[in-house]
Amino acid sequence: MLLQRQDGILWREAAGKGAEKMKILFQGDSITDAGRDRENRHDLGKGYPLYAAEYIRKANPDKAFEFIDLGISGNQTKDLADRLQTDFIDVQPDIVSILIGVNDTWHHAEDRSWIPDAVFEERYRSVLRGIKQYTKAKIMMLEPFLIPAEDKLFFREDLDPKIQTIRRLAREFADVYLPTDGLLAAAYIGEDPLSFAEDGVHPTAKGAQLIGSLYAQYIQPLL
Repeated sequence: MLLQRQDGILWREAAGKGAEKMKILFQGDSITDAGRDRENRHDLGKGYPLYAAEYIRKANPDKAFEFIDLGISGNQTKDLADRLQTDFIDVQPDIVSILIGVNDTWHHAEDRSWIPDAVFEERYRSVLRGIKQYTKAKIMMLEPFLIPAEDKLFFREDLDPKIQTIRRLAREFADVYLPTDGLLAAAYIGEDPLSFAEDGVHPTAKGAQLIGSLYAQYIQPLL
């Protein structure tokens, strides 16, 4: 086994000259971006991708991975559609995960000028269709989530239908689906929900670690 260091984490690379790495691409908004260095696509920031990569490596010591984080803070589904060529197709990942949708609600919340669900669906569908048509990547979809912060509870009137839309799309396009919203709701029973995300959206280290561990569990069949 060859010991390597990437993203500040010691891991094992499969022995053998020219061992091929499985390329895993994280895509999404600020939850995926998590303060990453955008000049280094292998920098995983401080959010769930960092924890997911660590858990995946530990669970698969005989496999080699290349982790790429191209999440961008503030992104909505329309932005992923705009980035389809450069940040999905050109990357040609083996697996791409997508966590998107909360900004499609949040950015329209002040006056409740919600994006019609059909428009949201078509934007997300265009991304998924492009991945299927122009790459060989397996698709892992994560549903957006909302921790019950008092000032954002009304987001549910728009976010919940969009989660249902994402679940329908997952049945059509996904190889793996992570029901993040439901699993987080289960996790904070008996605990302070805001300990997972103080503002209801952006995970704390505790929340990011939990999502990363769930990610590693759900992606395992694709590895």
